[in-house]
Amino acid sequence: MLEVNEINTYYGTSHILFDVSLSVNQGEIVCLLGRNGAGKTTTMRSIMGLTPPKSGSVEFKGEDMRGRPPYYIAKKGMGYVPDNRLIFPDLTVLENLVIAQKIPKDYDKEPWTVERIYAFFPILAERQNQYGGTLSGGEQQMLTVGRTLMGNPELLLMDEPVEGVAPLVVKEMGRQILKLKQMGQTILFSEQNVAFATMISDRAYVIDKGKIRYQGSKEELKENEEIKKKFLMV
Repeated sequence: MLEVNEINTYYGTSHILFDVSLSVNQGEIVCLLGRNGAGKTTTMRSIMGLTPPKSGSVEFKGEDMRGRPPYYIAKKGMGYVPDNRLIFPDLTVLENLVIAQKIPKDYDKEPWTVERIYAFFPILAERQNQYGGTLSGGEQQMLTVGRTLMGNPELLLMDEPVEGVAPLVVKEMGRQILKLKQMGQTILFSEQNVAFATMISDRAYVIDKGKIRYQGSKEELKENEEIKKKFLMV
């Protein structure tokens, strides 16, 4: 579904990503692991067109998206959950969800509705009339995921979905991501938490200083102490 081939991305004159390549097959959960500043967010932003790569290709369903604006990529079926959430604080939970609702033309699954999101994240149903800015960090993260799902993406990009949330929310988010996989949702997410990542992903990539240093199954990563010690442990 997604093929990222040797992309190079810059912020101004600073070279951030160096020939980064990765792939995600339909129905997979793939994790991009790395420490703070390793290049995870830049990779996600590059794929989504928010920080376009200067070279390489980002093929989504066979079409090169490099240079395409983010709204075009979203219309093609890619959804993005940013690490800084970016909910609308002055809109209610319900309004945050409704404003994001769209069904792509070729979408052939049961579409997400407000009712389905509430069933998926019951706490949002309880908070539906609260303003987004009054929610806890974990609740805001659930709202961000729910809002993105309302666009019915074929590929869901999640940038550090459990960063800065309570341990109970981490467990709940892990369960929900696995439920999404059972429903056929394809997911690429970035993370620092090795235990969380290996619990829910099928395959993992490790990035450090803007370069992919490792790729393999979650079982292989669990057993590779050298990679974990060199690139993941703080």
